[in-house]
Amino acid sequence: MTLTPPLFEVLPRDLSAYREGNTGIPYVHRFASGQPGPHVLINALTHGNEICGMVAATHLLDSGVRPLKGTLTISFANVQAYESFDESRPFDSRQIDHNLNRVWSAAELDGSLDSIEMRRARELRPVVAAADHVLDIHSTSQDVEPFWVYPAYSRNTEVACAIGRPGVHLLMPSGLGSGTPLIQHGRLGEAGGAGTGLVVECGQHFLKSAGEVATTAALDFLGYFGLIERERPAPGPQRRYELLQTCMVTTPEFRFTRPLVGFEVFAEGELIATDGAQEIRALCDGCTVMMPTRAPIVGREAVYLTRPVPRALSLRS
Repeated sequence: MTLTPPLFEVLPRDLSAYREGNTGIPYVHRFASGQPGPHVLINALTHGNEICGMVAATHLLDSGVRPLKGTLTISFANVQAYESFDESRPFDSRQIDHNLNRVWSAAELDGSLDSIEMRRARELRPVVAAADHVLDIHSTSQDVEPFWVYPAYSRNTEVACAIGRPGVHLLMPSGLGSGTPLIQHGRLGEAGGAGTGLVVECGQHFLKSAGEVATTAALDFLGYFGLIERERPAPGPQRRYELLQTCMVTTPEFRFTRPLVGFEVFAEGELIATDGAQEIRALCDGCTVMMPTRAPIVGREAVYLTRPVPRALSLRS
């Protein structure tokens, strides 16, 4: 299948000026107000080609945003992958060796696996662990409506709904199903834990609008927790989806039955894809696919199967 090249409205910029930071950890910047308050982490570039996070993080740093209370940390995560960007292969710089957003369990971090991403995760581990609330900024390979992703705990839902934009939520009642993401590290991933862990998916990687969504989300997140003064708009309609299954690519023969970009709806039992002899079918009526892979790679996620969730069922303890 011939893939249409993406539209490049935003490309990577040189980040060397941000390398030193002020924490002893490269590309990590921390600002303490001296006043009591929460510690908020804004994290960018967990995936190297998700440029909108860079746009938001550099905006915060370049505009001199400082917390009125508590502590603000701004980090650029996988800069080595980011620096490998090649316009002729723009999706390859997502990662170098491992997906940095699947390795945040204690077992992985304490294990013996070694790679560029594993070394960076271990370097960033105290940064993530120190934060009370984390916003991890991401984008999508297809041009779809922005949305939140988070463990289905009421503390996450309440923050995302109060911020109100984006107005679409992907709730993970049992985790991601393909590893441990950054927003589920430590207490953020515990049902009885504390703190907010949200991903914001801001739209297609290389669109200007994705950077604008990312910057707005970062400022809204800081405003919600009182680190900056920020007028909170009245939330619009909210749509929620519950993750039912994460489907992985297991063979080179993986094929969708038709081109998908995300948010397509299937009837129960309807064929969505084949993966060698395996069939991937809709699990329920209204089964909604999210983040279908643009180019299947064995061992990586193929598609997320979800279902719409009524508001009454969206809040969990």
